[in-house]
Amino acid sequence: MQFAIVYVTAADMSEAKRIGRTLVEERLAACANCFAGMQSVYRWEGKLEEGTEAVLIAKTRSSLVEAVVERVRKLHSYAVPCVVSWPIAQANPEYLEWLEQNTQEQ
Repeated sequence: MQFAIVYVTAADMSEAKRIGRTLVEERLAACANCFAGMQSVYRWEGKLEEGTEAVLIAKTRSSLVEAVVERVRKLHSYAVPCVVSWPIAQANPEYLEWLEQNTQEQ
């Protein structure tokens, strides 16, 4: 079985926690970590922008990444939310077992 990390930026900590809680409640992710106070610089609609955002990091099965992306898109306030993933190459085997037990089969 393969696993992945999903990285999401959110408007604020409240949104990150709401999305993270939903992913865990629906067993799309085993765990969601939320970090407040990230400073972002980005281009949006032709203008350079700066702002404070929150970060959500979700741990899940690779087979669930597509479902996680779709769920985040539905829950998110942004028109184009950042939702990216990368595979977990190595990890504590007991942690991966826990991750498997706490996500739905796909």
